[in-house]
Amino acid sequence: MAVKLQKIHFIAIGGSVMHNLAIALKESGHTVTGSDDEIYEPSRSFLQQQGLLPPYEGWNPAILDKSYDVVILGMHAKKENPELLKAQELGLKIFSFPEYIFEQSRDKQRVVVAGSHGKTTTTALITHVLNYHKRKFDYVIGARVEGLTHTVKLSDAPVIIIEGDEYLSSALDPTPKFLRYQHHIGVITGIAWDHANVFPTEEDYVKQFDLFGDQTPKGGMLIYCEQDSMSLMIGKKERHDVFTIPYKTHPHAEENHKCYLTNGKERYPIKIFGTHNLQNISAAKEALKKIGITAEMFFEAVSSFEGASGRLQKVKEVHGTTIFKDFAHAPSKVKATIKAVKDLYNDRELIACFELHTYSSLNKNFLPQYKDSFKNANTAVVYFNPEKVKAKGFPEISTDELKKAFANPALQIFTTAQDLSNFLKQQQYKNKNLLMMSSGNFGGLDINQLASELI
Repeated sequence: MAVKLQKIHFIAIGGSVMHNLAIALKESGHTVTGSDDEIYEPSRSFLQQQGLLPPYEGWNPAILDKSYDVVILGMHAKKENPELLKAQELGLKIFSFPEYIFEQSRDKQRVVVAGSHGKTTTTALITHVLNYHKRKFDYVIGARVEGLTHTVKLSDAPVIIIEGDEYLSSALDPTPKFLRYQHHIGVITGIAWDHANVFPTEEDYVKQFDLFGDQTPKGGMLIYCEQDSMSLMIGKKERHDVFTIPYKTHPHAEENHKCYLTNGKERYPIKIFGTHNLQNISAAKEALKKIGITAEMFFEAVSSFEGASGRLQKVKEVHGTTIFKDFAHAPSKVKATIKAVKDLYNDRELIACFELHTYSSLNKNFLPQYKDSFKNANTAVVYFNPEKVKAKGFPEISTDELKKAFANPALQIFTTAQDLSNFLKQQQYKNKNLLMMSSGNFGGLDINQLASELI
C-alpha cells in the first residue's frame, strides 16, 4: 500500500534522535522543515548534508500554516515555544517523537528495549543480527551502528526495533517515551536511578519500569535480566497471560585480552566485552529468538558486531596500552565500564577518567550514587566545569565533597580541560590502559588527538 506523503515540521530539529527522524522522513519522500535555537555537531552537519539545516537560528512561527499535516515536538522545546503556540492556534496535529513513531508502526510488531543501562547496545545487537541476515525491519536507536545508514528507519517492514528511553516525551506529554511505543515484546536490561531532575526519588524512577512491565499485552513477552535486582523484581511480578523470560550473563571465556562466547564446545570470538555486554548479548539473543532468529544464526552474526558508536570504543592501541572512550555517565554505567576494562586487562593498571556532565551528576544530592564506582580503577580522575554547575542553578561542588561522594580520598579532580590534559600527559602508560567516560566532551578535549600524543 502506498504511503501518503506528508508535510511535516520539526520543532527542535537538532536533537540527536529528532534530526535522524527528519532525515529518514525526507528520504521517504515527505516534505520536511524544522527549526531550533541551537544545533550542535554532528546534527548540524547531517542536517546540512540533507538540505534540512534551518536557514535561521531560533523560532519562526510564520513558517507554519494550514498546509502542514504534522508537527513533531522535541523535548527541548518548552510549552511557551512560539511555533508550538502557532501550531496549536492553527489546530495542526502535534506529536511528540515517540507518539509519531507509534503512529507509524501501529501495524508492526514492536520490540522495545528499556533499561537505565544497556538499552543502546542491546538494540544495536538486535538490529545488527537482523541486518546481517538481510531481514526486513525498521528501527529507532540512540547511536550509530555499523551497517545501518541512519539511526531511524520507517518503511513497510513488519517489525520495528525501538530503543525505549525512560525520559519524558515532550513539554506537552510528561510520559516516559518507552510507554508511548506500546510494545509487544519488551526488554528490561537493568535499572539504576537516573534523571533525578524528572524522577526525584529512586522509587519514582523504578515505578516507570514497573508501568512498562504492566503494559505488556496479553500474549506479549517481557524479557528481563535476572541478575539485576530491580529488573528481577519487575520481571517476576505476576501478570496475567504475559510470557516472562529471564536472562543472565552469556557463557564466555576470556584469553589474551579477547572475549569469546561459548556454546557447549563451540567458541565464537566477539568484539565487545564486559559482564554488562555479555548480559546485553543474552537479552538480544532472547528477543531475536522470538522474531525468527535461531541460536545458530545469532552466533554466526554476533562475531562481526562492532558495538554501538561511542560505547566502549578503542581509540588507540599499541603494545601494552589501550585507550578507550565510552558514553558512560550514570553511576551504574561508570562502574560496569571500569570493571569490564579491568577484568579483560587484569594484567594492566587502569586510569579511569570521568566527566560530571549530566543534570543528575552535577547535583550534590545525587553525587553519593557514585560511591565506589571507581573501586576497580588504579587511578581515578573526575573532570567537571564549575560554570555548568552554576548554569544549572546548583551550589558549588568542592573537592572534599566529591572525594566523599565517590568514597575515594585519592580521587584526582580537574575543572579545566587543559589541566586534565596536562595531568594525563604526565602519566606513564607502559602496561597501563586509559578509559575516558563522558556523555559530553571533557570541555572540548579532542580524545583522538590526545591519544596520539599519549602513546
